[in-house]
Amino acid sequence: MRGHAVEFRLNAEDPSRGFMPSPGTIARFRPPLGPGVRVDTHVVDGYRVPPNYDSLVAKLVVWDADRDAALDRARRALGELEIDGIRTTRELFLDIVDEPLFRSGVYTTGYLQDAAERLPSLSE
Repeated sequence: MRGHAVEFRLNAEDPSRGFMPSPGTIARFRPPLGPGVRVDTHVVDGYRVPPNYDSLVAKLVVWDADRDAALDRARRALGELEIDGIRTTRELFLDIVDEPLFRSGVYTTGYLQDAAERLPSLSE
């Protein structure tokens, strides 16, 4: 085994509203591409996210030689991801990959609560 991988579960949820579901129609979906980037999804342009089922839209998995490089790759991939028409957890993940405590790798399962003031997408 070598390297470091990070997975992001992109959900149709609004982090600024307590992760309320964000059903609706996805007007545009363009996944990121490139080495070390994988996207698992069933979504296409025009897909309707139902209000009463699992909110998972896609799983983005990135890999690189070490944690910092993987998080840098994640930032690029999340920045390239286009998903329009609904609110998702994408912006929260963009905040998280740059947040110093998360980047350090020293945090607990209470991370979101502890870091809430440092994550703008939780209070938009």
